[in-house]
Amino acid sequence: MGGKKKLSLKQMERMQMRKSEEEKKKKEKEKEKAAPKEKKIAGILVPEIRGGKMLEELKKMRVLTPYAVASRFNIRISAAKDLLEQLEDEGLVQLVSGNHDIKIYKAVD
Repeated sequence: MGGKKKLSLKQMERMQMRKSEEEKKKKEKEKEKAAPKEKKIAGILVPEIRGGKMLEELKKMRVLTPYAVASRFNIRISAAKDLLEQLEDEGLVQLVSGNHDIKIYKAVD
């Protein structure tokens, strides 16, 4: 009465084709994992702020957060935090608000 129906020849062929395609995809993925990928390394060091271009870019930004500076200059967030603290010590930016997680600065005119 119950049980699985017997598949037609066409259906069996399709199942075999799907299985073989899946096995090929798995082998390709394993080969990709084995090959090392090139990683894009973000800048670790704080960029030179003496150049006028960087200061001009910072003055154009309305709000200076570590994330915004890091994404603009392609550096790590920790380096951006250090940069903003250094700029604050030099009097080029002013601390507007912040807590221990995030600090918000603005450029001094």
